[in-house]
Amino acid sequence: MTQPLTEARLTVPRPWAMPADEVLEHLGADAGGLGAADAAARLEIAGPNRLPEPARKPAIVRFLAHFNDTLIYILLGAAVIKALMGDWLDFWVIMVVAVINAVIGYVQEGRAEKALAGIRGMLSSDASARRDGGWVTVAAADLVPGDVVRLMPGDKVPADLRLLQAFQLRIDEAALTGESVPSSKTADAVAPDAGVGDRRSMAFSGTIVSAGQGRGIVTATGPTTELGRIQSLADEAGSLATPLTRQLDGFGRVLTVVILGMAAVMMMIGRFLHGMPYPELISAAIGFAVAAIPEGLPALVTITLAIGAQQMARHNAITRKLPAVEALGSVTTVCSDKTGTLTKNEMTVRHIVTPLAEYEVTGLGYTPEGEIHQVGAAADAPSGGGGDLAAILAIATLCNDAHIVRGDDGAWSLVGEPTEGALKVAAIKGGVGSAGGRRVAVIPFDSANKLMATLNEAARSGGEAGEVSRAILVKGAPDRLLERSLTQRGADGSEPLDLPRWERAVAALSAQGLRVLAAARKPVRATTAEFALEDLIDLEFIGLCGIVDPPRPEAVAAIADCHTAGIRVKMITGDHAGTALAIATEMGLAAADADVLTGAELEALSQEQLREVVRDVDVYARTSPEHKIRIVRALQSHGEVVAMTGDGVNDAPALTRADVGIAMGIKGTEATKEAAEFVLADDNFATIRSAIAEGRRIYDNLRKSIVFLLPTNGAQSLVILVAVLFGLALPLTSVQVLWVNMVTAVTLSLALAYEPAERGIMRRPPRATGGPIIDRGELGFVLVVSLLIGGAAMGVFYGSVAAGADIDVARTEAVLMLALGQLAYLFNCRFLTRSSLTVDVLRGNRAIWWSALALLVLQLVYTYAPFMNVLFESRPLTAASWIVPVIASIAIFLGVELLKALLRHRSPSSPRSSAAARSLKGDS
Repeated sequence: MTQPLTEARLTVPRPWAMPADEVLEHLGADAGGLGAADAAARLEIAGPNRLPEPARKPAIVRFLAHFNDTLIYILLGAAVIKALMGDWLDFWVIMVVAVINAVIGYVQEGRAEKALAGIRGMLSSDASARRDGGWVTVAAADLVPGDVVRLMPGDKVPADLRLLQAFQLRIDEAALTGESVPSSKTADAVAPDAGVGDRRSMAFSGTIVSAGQGRGIVTATGPTTELGRIQSLADEAGSLATPLTRQLDGFGRVLTVVILGMAAVMMMIGRFLHGMPYPELISAAIGFAVAAIPEGLPALVTITLAIGAQQMARHNAITRKLPAVEALGSVTTVCSDKTGTLTKNEMTVRHIVTPLAEYEVTGLGYTPEGEIHQVGAAADAPSGGGGDLAAILAIATLCNDAHIVRGDDGAWSLVGEPTEGALKVAAIKGGVGSAGGRRVAVIPFDSANKLMATLNEAARSGGEAGEVSRAILVKGAPDRLLERSLTQRGADGSEPLDLPRWERAVAALSAQGLRVLAAARKPVRATTAEFALEDLIDLEFIGLCGIVDPPRPEAVAAIADCHTAGIRVKMITGDHAGTALAIATEMGLAAADADVLTGAELEALSQEQLREVVRDVDVYARTSPEHKIRIVRALQSHGEVVAMTGDGVNDAPALTRADVGIAMGIKGTEATKEAAEFVLADDNFATIRSAIAEGRRIYDNLRKSIVFLLPTNGAQSLVILVAVLFGLALPLTSVQVLWVNMVTAVTLSLALAYEPAERGIMRRPPRATGGPIIDRGELGFVLVVSLLIGGAAMGVFYGSVAAGADIDVARTEAVLMLALGQLAYLFNCRFLTRSSLTVDVLRGNRAIWWSALALLVLQLVYTYAPFMNVLFESRPLTAASWIVPVIASIAIFLGVELLKALLRHRSPSSPRSSAAARSLKGDS
């Protein structure tokens, strides 16, 4: 009796390990396909073959979420205060800043939804399925478990298939597994614990058929496919707050408590000690709060990061999420995919061995530029070789279906298999072409036989006109060709095969991480028109080719720079362990005897066991998407700030989980780009090094800006606090406080965002994370500077009042003192890590001078424009009134330099350095 269809019946556990007939039986299907009615019933149970749309929050909710930030609360609090004071113009200015901040965040973020949409875009739109006894084209979304699907070259696999037949079938799974060459497929079952890259009996949804033909039965559709599982991982991976956002959140919370506490203390002292009336006291408290709240800080952070993002884009690192600009500068570990990231993803013949000599091949990738040099030959010997080299290159180009073509832009590209493309390019480098010959017959490559053979015809050398010769040319796995060979090409013709020598040569090339291919030939009669596998005996062995996906030369230097900067680089690849270690060794990423952790070994480890070894292992091979996430999480458990790079859809979940996700812009899938914070426009690992240096520079400049901005608020709040505590006249009104805040934030604060990098920025270790953005020592530095600037402002104000000046004139002088004091302090902040008493402080950043000019112009307008005199209660000053503020500003500059000198010579008091060590000692 036929069992009823259920969801369990339509789910096949580990189909790659089951014989094909058992899979058919489990699914209640046969090789003849399903009937239309049966398929419709299964569709009701299994659902459509598409990845589910994620649940999306309404746009308004996602927009309002960007106001859920402590610093934004401070900004909104300042706006409420201004509304309570009736200053509606100021209220709307502050609100506009808050809204702009939210708009930028809303536009820049939302990567999860886009990442999933990118993965969904990988699915095929239709498929060739067998229904009701015939082959029909059906929408891929209508495929169900039990459907029999036909695969042809160029097809995108529409669902996960257990292969029933495979004829020289090879599928490009690089986007799923990271394999640099297409995977050969077979209908035979494999081990139950085989990794995704080793499941040769499966064809996975979203991959591309590169050669051959096949048929398979659908075993998984939609969310149950390997691709769907990756989508779930990306959805569940969860993103982390960047170090900057965590620091700013903590800073904002502490600052809020301090401001409210000091305002309360000030009100109590003013009321109970000096008997100030409540209206005056409340007005002073509001003025103090307005002075103390750095309402320009969120905008300053956003604009500084946006400027940094623009500068990174000039270095081919495109930013998708602003806080990640700074996070990249704090990275301690870079987890990099191998294929296409550290390597070119363009197979290249690097070594050739013939019976007579060994040859090195220069040049990288599919650009046919380079030379072939004999190993051990004199340095001035001409490139190329003798007949032995020409013989193997002739087989490389004739027993080959690939083509190297040049596009309109001058770039070379491959049409065909990567390995065959490498052989074709090597032949061109050696001056051997395929013209003048003709292919008569061919035995295509088959994963069972591991070889390809062609019957070729060519004009007989030295023969009469029209006379031809024919030969069978063979290329394939060395063991398969050696067992079919009887002789080898020697200096004087054929000689007995030296099998031990070739076995040693194969082992030596394999030890270098090279993929080894052998070449052989067999002359036949000129009348031979066809041949079979059985004819491939008594071959003449011609030699070996060592092929590799070569490292990017610039990536080697970039890895060395990362190590100098205290950043570990770890290779996480789907490739085999030997190949991965060889490439890692060549790139200086790991030692030749370094440990390699494979996916199978990692699977056997618990998360706690992985956590114990993860920092000591630099090469991971045969990994799956889950493994990459586990590695990232294990590193993060040690407090590491992890950047993950990649280009395949298999990298998307780990990119989402990492602190910084970096996708390849040229060869990366859409899903990977949307999951990442950064996209490299040039697919160059060296760009990561530049981006890390840029991130460090941006963080330095952001801290300079914050250390510069805070004394503005500190000095103003100090002026009001001291006046209330001692019952004196207020040197500033709340509207004048707002003016100083605005004019310094708009002009001076942003100038530091353009500062060039500090000396030795990539020779220092990554900064410590987890602490406050302004630590205790730096806070003391800010307080001392606040005392200097605030004290100067109070001195100018009370000195002017004592000299008989009108209180409005004295307040105008105090505002001028605050503005000029901040301008002088700006030059102190240019070099927090060294003295600013150098000619360098006057050059290197033109924005400083434009900002200074803007400040002076605005201050002149504030002082002398009649409408400003009405709006801010300012008064015109005489020329003599400028002398004291100017001299006091110079004194402030020298005083801060003295403070910096004292702090530079103070020993750090803790592992996490204070201002003396971290900010003011630095790289001098």
